[in-house]
Amino acid sequence: MSSLKSPAAAPVPAGAAAPEAGPPVRPGFAARTWRTVRSSRAATIGLAIVAVHVLIALLAPVLTPYAPTVGDASHALLGPGADHWAGTDSYGRDVLARVLYGGRYALGVSVAATVLTLALGTVLGCAAALRGGWLDDVLMRVLDAVLAVPSILALLVVVTALGTGPAVIVLAIAVVYVPQVVRVVRGAALAVVPADYVTAARARGEGTWSILRREVLPNITDVVCVEFAMRASWVVLLISSLSFLGFGANPPTPDWGLMVAENRTAITVVPMASLAPIIALATLVVGLNLAADGLSKAWGVDRIREGS
Repeated sequence: MSSLKSPAAAPVPAGAAAPEAGPPVRPGFAARTWRTVRSSRAATIGLAIVAVHVLIALLAPVLTPYAPTVGDASHALLGPGADHWAGTDSYGRDVLARVLYGGRYALGVSVAATVLTLALGTVLGCAAALRGGWLDDVLMRVLDAVLAVPSILALLVVVTALGTGPAVIVLAIAVVYVPQVVRVVRGAALAVVPADYVTAARARGEGTWSILRREVLPNITDVVCVEFAMRASWVVLLISSLSFLGFGANPPTPDWGLMVAENRTAITVVPMASLAPIIALATLVVGLNLAADGLSKAWGVDRIREGS
């Protein structure tokens, strides 16, 4: 990509035209990211917490012998013990098993929804910044109208119309959060569009998609990565909120929000049935927020300015 590295400058023969202006030479993104994580304690801790959650979700069948959806009525509402470390719920299901497997649902749906949201928002935001004019005006006015609707209300409308299920939830979250991502990415792209290397690419007759892919995207990768981490934390909370309200995961799916909804009436009898998923959800969100804040400060990304 021309925006990430440039070939060594060659001597210019006398009378020859000066070489075209190129983007500033920057180290590879992977190398910069690794240095950033090492230099930022918040990013290191946050990514470590997220990595632990991912590892636990993947190793859930190894970490517990119990199935998350199978219960035993004779062992309902048991407190923590040698057989059930976090106790059982009102259906006799092992709480720890449901928490461990619940991470799979939370991470899987959240990552899918966040990736779709960032992909659509990045393409639309860059296109609006590059093309400008009527396209930018019309797109931003439509997105402003969508942003005027509260997120949870828009989600409930989509889920009520299309039904529940992971695919519907991913689509609903994309509808809700794409406008916000577009504003952030558009703000970052507007700072790149006037650059000489973008102007040179336009003069060469390159198309919008080629300029977006080769010149703009490599120079706003930092903003997109920070937005991904921050958006993922909000998506996790939103998915759990939907499940708690009864519009997300269907029973007996192991989901943290659904677990809190199912066991809140018995919180005085088996508090761990509600507290365990809350702790898991809180630590994941804290990890994502720490990662986003650490990367944002280390890379100098101002999300407020970018989204203005």
